[in-house]
Amino acid sequence: MDEQVKQEYQEYVKEVTPTHNLWIQMLKAFLVGGIICVIGQFILNYCTNTMGLDKETAGSWCSLLLILASILLTGFNIYPSIVKFGGAGALVPITGFANSVAAPAIEFKKEGQVFGIGCKIFTIAGPVILYGIFTSWALGLGYWIARSLGWL
Repeated sequence: MDEQVKQEYQEYVKEVTPTHNLWIQMLKAFLVGGIICVIGQFILNYCTNTMGLDKETAGSWCSLLLILASILLTGFNIYPSIVKFGGAGALVPITGFANSVAAPAIEFKKEGQVFGIGCKIFTIAGPVILYGIFTSWALGLGYWIARSLGWL
């Protein structure tokens, strides 16, 4: 009886487990990530060539506009569809990070400003920010020590 139950369960798992074609998934990720990068490059070119901004200021505007677009698309529940289609192509760029910050805040807004939005907004992004700050601090400390000892 045990073997029959195990076999039925394994057949059930096979039925409900989605199958993905790796090459098609990679193509979709490449296309979506590429489109996001093309949009970013367009913004960068527009800011430098048409508006006359320097590269650093144009880069800041590009980042801000991509983040704004990602948050708006997340708010209108469009970005999750893009992620479902494009996978890592939509999650890796700066737009994916903005989505990971905005999505929990939107999802938990019904729990209130403090316990909903305030506590959940950094559910995904919090560890990234924490370890990014800690790593930069540790590297800065190492650099300072190395310079103090005359190694650099």
